[in-house]
Amino acid sequence: MTNDNMSWFRPLWRRVAVTAFCVAWCAWEWLYTHDQWWSLLTTGLLAYAVWTFFINFKDTGDGDGKPQG
Repeated sequence: MTNDNMSWFRPLWRRVAVTAFCVAWCAWEWLYTHDQWWSLLTTGLLAYAVWTFFINFKDTGDGDGKPQG
């Protein structure tokens, strides 16, 4: 996914909110339901969110995510 497709995620709070949701869902699956399939799936989703939104995210720093024009 290119950075142009990720413009909605430019504000940090949106990336944190989506990742926090993934953390909560992953914890729910591991600690409460004990469903191995969903636990592994949500762990993969969490890893992808952390990689995409924080480690590999290239922020241009030119705004707050609002459309320009």
